[in-house]
Amino acid sequence: MALAERIRRDLEQALRQGDKVRCSVLRLALASMKNAEIDQQKTLDDAGILGVIDKEAKKRRESIEAFEKGNRQDLVTQEKAELAILLEYLPEQMSHEEIVVAARKVINESGATSPGDKGKVMSQLMPQLKGRAQGQEVSAVVSELLGSA
Repeated sequence: MALAERIRRDLEQALRQGDKVRCSVLRLALASMKNAEIDQQKTLDDAGILGVIDKEAKKRRESIEAFEKGNRQDLVTQEKAELAILLEYLPEQMSHEEIVVAARKVINESGATSPGDKGKVMSQLMPQLKGRAQGQEVSAVVSELLGSA
């Protein structure tokens, strides 16, 4: 529960400092964590918490994309600020090259040879990369590697 405690501690500090954006983001993250615990009927471990935070970050990325298309720079700025706060709690994101290396390793271990084996590779690869790489990017790398295999 170290990550949950860190978020609660950071929320208390943000309240003392009057940082409204950080307070809002951390309260939303804690509420999402609580909802996930209720849905799963168990207390989340750090991996589960990372999953919840990653979902929240994904929502922000999608919102940023939508607001940019809608030419709403004010909302893009707000979402980017919220995303930056969430990213503080996620592990450092992997580079494209690191994803390729991890994907090649799983492809070799699983014996995947064609694009039809993508599901088998993704099911083994995603748990290893959870929170450190976006699913879209991992999927694109696996498709590229299996397409050229």
